[in-house]
Amino acid sequence: MNHKVAFAAVLLCCMSAPNAGAQHHPEVRNRNSSQPPKQDMQTLGEQQPGFTTKTSIPLQTEALDLLKDALGRPAMNLNDFEQLALANNPTLSQANAIVRRSAGQARQAGLLPNPMVGYVGEEIRGGSYGGGEHGAFVQQTIPLGKLGLRRQVFEEQKREDEIGVSVQRYRVLSDVRQSFYAALAAQETVQLEAGLLSVATDAVQTAHQLANVGQADAPDVLQAEVEAEQAAADYTTSQRTFIEKFSNLAAEIGKPELPLGPLQGELENPPRIESEELEKRILEDSPEVKRAEQAVIRAEAKLKSASRERVPDLQLRAGLQQSNEPVNEITGKPVGLLGFATVGVTLPVFNRNQGNVETARADLERARSEVTRLRLSLRQRVQPLIQTYLADRDRVDRYKNEMIPRATRAYQLYLGKYRQMGQAYPQVIVSQRTLFQIRVAYLQVLLSLWTSVIRLQNYALSGGLEALVVAESKVTNGNSPSLTDSAPTD
Repeated sequence: MNHKVAFAAVLLCCMSAPNAGAQHHPEVRNRNSSQPPKQDMQTLGEQQPGFTTKTSIPLQTEALDLLKDALGRPAMNLNDFEQLALANNPTLSQANAIVRRSAGQARQAGLLPNPMVGYVGEEIRGGSYGGGEHGAFVQQTIPLGKLGLRRQVFEEQKREDEIGVSVQRYRVLSDVRQSFYAALAAQETVQLEAGLLSVATDAVQTAHQLANVGQADAPDVLQAEVEAEQAAADYTTSQRTFIEKFSNLAAEIGKPELPLGPLQGELENPPRIESEELEKRILEDSPEVKRAEQAVIRAEAKLKSASRERVPDLQLRAGLQQSNEPVNEITGKPVGLLGFATVGVTLPVFNRNQGNVETARADLERARSEVTRLRLSLRQRVQPLIQTYLADRDRVDRYKNEMIPRATRAYQLYLGKYRQMGQAYPQVIVSQRTLFQIRVAYLQVLLSLWTSVIRLQNYALSGGLEALVVAESKVTNGNSPSLTDSAPTD
């Protein structure tokens, strides 16, 4: 059945509940009659319930038409929500901003220090000559073989952050898909509960009519009324659940203002996966593991850069100076314009950057251990998902091929016995509710199966709205603390 049409039918059903009784009263029948009550549920296991009948009496429940505002809106499918998520989820924008940040840091780390220009003067006042010496200079620091290594640290960090974008994309899509199928299951539960409410209220009418002609006892009427009230409460709850799941889905895609509307999708045919092959692929191709391996490469670049920092920078200084000192005392002619230059290095006697090198070695060791830890953690996360998938696949088959057909048959048999005066009508109601409960449970197992499949297909990743933790690298000049990390969590 087209889900948009089905959803609209559910809404029409609930909106017509209070005044439908005048148009749909079951006929009064003698128990000797072979005709069943007007609400015949023979096809309950074969059709989506809730779209062919209307409730016949008003019930003591609030707002049976909670979804009426969604009636005229177009149905949205999974692809619609995925495209909205990729365009609006803020964590994806953050992940891309982190990549640009690393690119900017790499560019900055490779730039030469700015030169210094200034004035120099000596013997400016006093003495017998006056005027002294005046001039200007240019000074430049030349890092020896360091800029390229500093830049390389941030280039490796940029590659790590690019893998992080892929990780976050999997997280977002995993959450969106799980939320979509949770909302879809809630929508189909609304349909089932609408069907149960419809037949339960018709059963109340039937019980009252039979009691009027002496063919039903007071307990029969009370039982039918209790079932109808329970169905009304369950129906209202199912609508609230759908609203909640849709709201969660809207938040995942970054569009919390998205109006409530019907969903279009297929819940009953989840993909079948080969668990052993999928587990192997996850452990080998997980973007989380690839990012951890890239973090090792970055740590190696940091160690190489820190080791090079022990080499001192070359300091160059040159300039021109006007000397007013006379060449000789007789003529008084000044010396004139003079040039000067200095070259120097800092002697690495006490500070050879040994502390930062030791820190970088420790960071490298930690990064290598992180790859091993992450592989073990990933295996630990994947195994429960695989076992849950295998168990749910078996349960789905049992519900679909055994339990639902048998519950349907049991209901039909009770109904047949009731027609032939061999069974009280409340037992028909009980078997009808049992069938509905099994179908609702079937939806929950399907949802659990979809959840396992989605998480496995997305490398067991989730948390599409969790804050991103940024890996930090800081270049060092041999005196400041070395490269530091704030490692991302699983």
